[in-house]
Amino acid sequence: MTASSQPVEIFDLVIFGGTGDLALRKLLPALYHRYADGQIPAGSRIIGIAREGLDDEGYRDNLRSVLKKDGNGKVEDFLKLVGYRSLDARKDDGWDDFAQLMGKDAERIRVFYLSTSPDLFVDICNRLGKYDLNKGKSRVVLEKPIGHDLKSANQINDDVGRFFEESQTFRIDHYLGKETVQNLLALRFGNALFEPLWNAEHIDHVQITVAETLGVGQRAGYYDHAGALRDMVQNHILQLLCMLAMEPPSSLAPDAVRDEKLKVLRSLKPINESNAAQLTVRGQYRAGSAEGQAVPGYLDELKDHKSNTETFVAVKAEIANWRWAGVPFYLRTGKRLPERVSEITVVFKAVPHSIFDPSAGPLAQNRLVLRLQPDEDIKLWLTIKHPGPGGLRLRHVPLDMSFAEAFGVQQPDAYERLLLDVVRGNPTLFMRRDEVEAAWRWADPILGAWADSGEAPRPYTSGTWGPSAAVALIERDGRTWNEDSE
Repeated sequence: MTASSQPVEIFDLVIFGGTGDLALRKLLPALYHRYADGQIPAGSRIIGIAREGLDDEGYRDNLRSVLKKDGNGKVEDFLKLVGYRSLDARKDDGWDDFAQLMGKDAERIRVFYLSTSPDLFVDICNRLGKYDLNKGKSRVVLEKPIGHDLKSANQINDDVGRFFEESQTFRIDHYLGKETVQNLLALRFGNALFEPLWNAEHIDHVQITVAETLGVGQRAGYYDHAGALRDMVQNHILQLLCMLAMEPPSSLAPDAVRDEKLKVLRSLKPINESNAAQLTVRGQYRAGSAEGQAVPGYLDELKDHKSNTETFVAVKAEIANWRWAGVPFYLRTGKRLPERVSEITVVFKAVPHSIFDPSAGPLAQNRLVLRLQPDEDIKLWLTIKHPGPGGLRLRHVPLDMSFAEAFGVQQPDAYERLLLDVVRGNPTLFMRRDEVEAAWRWADPILGAWADSGEAPRPYTSGTWGPSAAVALIERDGRTWNEDSE
């Protein structure tokens, strides 16, 4: 048995919102895969909580249809760990029975995962506190979004903090559990090759792209109150930026890593009404095609003819410190784009002088491309000589490492790692409260500048890479977005 598959202690994990999409599509399959791999011991309990009037067997039936697709024969054994309780977070009915089910042993690990709307966080935590379920080794997991601005985020953190200490609170961002993100630490701090070059002297610019082919679909109601900046940039993309740009921590101790991430967030140059028009682009998709099919526009899915909510955003950010001074970080995310892809591209500076004849071909800049999805891999693009006679001809080719091919195993879903990190009490890959606050302090003035401008998001056709202004944002600096699909 490898170190990565060592079993955790016996635990209880309660999922509030247990019949929701996240629970059924991600959380419970992740727990099942960890069980099938031998990491979840017998005696543990997984309990779904929702308002639907199900019993244990009815809930297991719902899960059975989801998990049977795995086909490794351990579904029925896993389902013996699973139970269900019907509760309303805003009503007292059933909470006495739930408290008795959980028991009084404060030394038993108890994880309460709040996969609900944030407006229920306080009600749930209040009742967990009322029944002393917040004591001992109890932990609470908060799904994003943590508020919709700094004020609301602080209110949520204050309210949850009345019942759970900061050390008990795990604010989850599943992007930090992805294998490629973890490999940023190994690449930078475990190899003499990269860290000496990881600075403004050698890096020309950085791109972070999180693109989706899907529209808002059933999430239109939520999304219209959020938008791309709140939904993706303020949390996922800024966390990726922090992992990429932070200084070497003194160790991998949780607060050592999170202290360095916080410094990055606090070093971001402000974007506000004075420069938002030059440094940001926001867009909203119109009807077009996606994955070979005609698709409606955002306003059609919203069933409204007016909305200034952005479904695309591009930002030119900078970090004001010695390591990164003058290096632009181009961030973009959007819905109804041509590909589903999340990747980080680090573009190194060009060689200072070419010794090659122009007939050999152009000298391209070296790029390190870390792809998070759909297929996790790392590519280092280098210039080499094309083999064969006929003179020296240059080619730009990748050194390519696919995780699936290199290690011969399917990479675990990010939630598999993060859920067991909560059970272990390891908060390294979770956001500390001051990180959330720092991210909102940077994002709020951008949102304010957009609101004050009164300008509508720029339209873009579904199936394209966003508004033409997003291309201009990077190309006026003499650069271009990385869109290699190979």
